[in-house]
Amino acid sequence: MTDRPVRTRYAPSPTGNPHVGNIRSALFSWAFARSRGGQFILRIEDTDRLRFVEHSVEAIMESLRWLGIDWDEGPDVGGPFGPYFQSQRLEHYRAAAETLIERGRAYRCFCTPERLEQLRAAQAAAKRPPGYDGLCRGLNPAESARRAASEPHVVRFAMPREGTTVLQDVIRGEVVFENALQDDFVMLKSDGFPTYHLAVVVDDTAMRITHCIRGDEWISSAPKHIQLYEALGWERPAWAHLPLILGPDHKKLSKRSGDTALLDYRDRGYLPEAMVNFLALLGWALDDHTTILGVEELTRHFDLARVVPNPAVFDIERLNYLNGHYIRAMEDTRWEELVAEWADRGLPASIPRPLDRAVLRAAAPLLRERVTVLSEVADLIAFLFTDGTPPYDPALLAEKAGDAATAARVLEAAITALDGIAPADWQKEAVEAALRGLEGVLGLKLRKFIPALYVAVMGRPTGIPLFDSLVILGRERTLGRLRAAQALVG
Repeated sequence: MTDRPVRTRYAPSPTGNPHVGNIRSALFSWAFARSRGGQFILRIEDTDRLRFVEHSVEAIMESLRWLGIDWDEGPDVGGPFGPYFQSQRLEHYRAAAETLIERGRAYRCFCTPERLEQLRAAQAAAKRPPGYDGLCRGLNPAESARRAASEPHVVRFAMPREGTTVLQDVIRGEVVFENALQDDFVMLKSDGFPTYHLAVVVDDTAMRITHCIRGDEWISSAPKHIQLYEALGWERPAWAHLPLILGPDHKKLSKRSGDTALLDYRDRGYLPEAMVNFLALLGWALDDHTTILGVEELTRHFDLARVVPNPAVFDIERLNYLNGHYIRAMEDTRWEELVAEWADRGLPASIPRPLDRAVLRAAAPLLRERVTVLSEVADLIAFLFTDGTPPYDPALLAEKAGDAATAARVLEAAITALDGIAPADWQKEAVEAALRGLEGVLGLKLRKFIPALYVAVMGRPTGIPLFDSLVILGRERTLGRLRAAQALVG
């Protein structure tokens, strides 16, 4: 481990909205820097121009800000080691490539795409591992320089052909690579843009990065980076390769199993504190029992020593549990604001705006125990803002009561009982007493007939607490819906 002041970075490629696995690396890098009083840098690795997606940079920053991840240096805030877009740093990569060519650790390659394709096909036919055969490695330097003036070419790194390269990984310990199995990789493309391997080494050195915290998939690239550092004579950072994230089926995480863009989770109604808590526990733990973890605890206690190398499982049920926990734990004022926001967002445009804030405030406490994600809010309270009877299949009334005849009996009894409550007395206690009293009238337990009343009033067999809902809905609207339901069942 380095004893330099801690500097970590998150260096995504702007090829689309960042996914949860990618953001987990950012969270761990940020938390480690904050726990050590260090600095966290945002750098945009935009050298792959073919895969560049417009607005990706904004999505990257928006994702980080949503989680509360701030950066000390970056494209928007500047810093002493900018610019922080790799496409604006091309001279640094060219200079490093020239240095390596002069030292005999890199060479120009003039092989055409057609030759390389033929080489790969021949290797596949012979069942040999793919890789460059080193044809241009032996070119005379003078001939190479002469041809470079007129021929398109790339610059390849000359990997050692003997011995081993050893990665000292903070999480995994010692990992040994056989040099004979490594390829002379392209580090500078024909358009003058670097590949990831050269750019990351040049920029991490220039920006004084002390700890490179990245995904497990980059372990195979480690020998390339180690050899680049040695060839350039630069000090290496400490590497920490985070564990894979698997789906619930213990297979590679896919869109189906949770590997979707982080902002999709925001748009589905997950809270940032729940997502931070969830991501923090994908491969790391504060101790053997803590499951609820706030940002302050994370940034105070995060330590790479407690990151495990074993794969972590993306369990959506755990995320749902955490989201529900933070919903129930938040202050009333914030919850009311979120209910209002998500009701306005989710209710049909046909419902007049602005929505009645008194109704929203009354409904908010009833939603806390029923909502897992905020996108559920609108469906649960739509009946409060709907004129007339909410749409539903009349057969649902009979199904939830047991049969059509029972549904008719339940609705008749409910109308009679509730109609007996004076408008001035329309309160929860009176409504609850009237409906509970139907148990004796109908000879049925409340749980047997109350789903039919939910359908009649809300258009669905379950929802927020019925007695409170009827009070908010009001006496006349409640009776109107029950009579409409009565007409449907005959």
